[in-house]
Amino acid sequence: MNEKKKSSQKKRGATVAAVLCFVAAIAIAGTYTFNDYKKTQQKELARAEEENDTQEETTKEPTQEANNLAVKEEADTIQTDSTKENQGDTVADGTGTGNSSGSLAAAGSSQNLNFSENSQLLWPVDGTTIMSYSMDKTVYFSTLDQYKYNPALIISGAEGDQVISAAPGIVKSIDVTAETGTTVNVDLGNGYELFYGQLKEVPVKVGDYVEAKTIIGYVSQPTKYYSVEGCNLYFEMRKDGQPVNPVDYMAE
Repeated sequence: MNEKKKSSQKKRGATVAAVLCFVAAIAIAGTYTFNDYKKTQQKELARAEEENDTQEETTKEPTQEANNLAVKEEADTIQTDSTKENQGDTVADGTGTGNSSGSLAAAGSSQNLNFSENSQLLWPVDGTTIMSYSMDKTVYFSTLDQYKYNPALIISGAEGDQVISAAPGIVKSIDVTAETGTTVNVDLGNGYELFYGQLKEVPVKVGDYVEAKTIIGYVSQPTKYYSVEGCNLYFEMRKDGQPVNPVDYMAE
């Protein structure tokens, strides 16, 4: 009986020892596995940080280039705006135009846009004076059958007659009014302007530079304000917006 107990205890002790060895083996294997996992994680973390640093370096370089490009574009914009302002000043001075074809001619002939009280006008159309300039007293208008002031020369002409520029200048506007029909306004410089009314087939456009003797247009049928007077050129001159007598600037 004692021998059986001893044998049973030995078997139980061997079993416990085997279990403990097995547990120890598992613990040792787990420790090695955990250490390997830890090393692997550390390597992965180091690699991720390295890739992140590389990506940040790559991102910084284009960003810096973008900043440099933005600075350059801003500088170019400022320079362009400055150029435009200078060009705008040139237009305001009457030495250039917004029209590309006329601007070169205007710039090359800017010295001509200096009309003064000593400058002279050419006779703009082949005809005689129907009604003289009169702003100090009224004159009779046949069509209107009334007396009124006349701020322009009314010069006779046949329909289709050429009308030439009486002096160098830049076409400031082309308008159509009930009284003077198609009317071309030419800026001579120094506050002087000429108005050519009762025209048709106008070959010039706003912004064009015109030399003296340049064709401005052709005599048209008269408007209802001048039907009795017949075909004519309405020829008005202004200084600083006020009518002046064109004859005072024509050679005798």
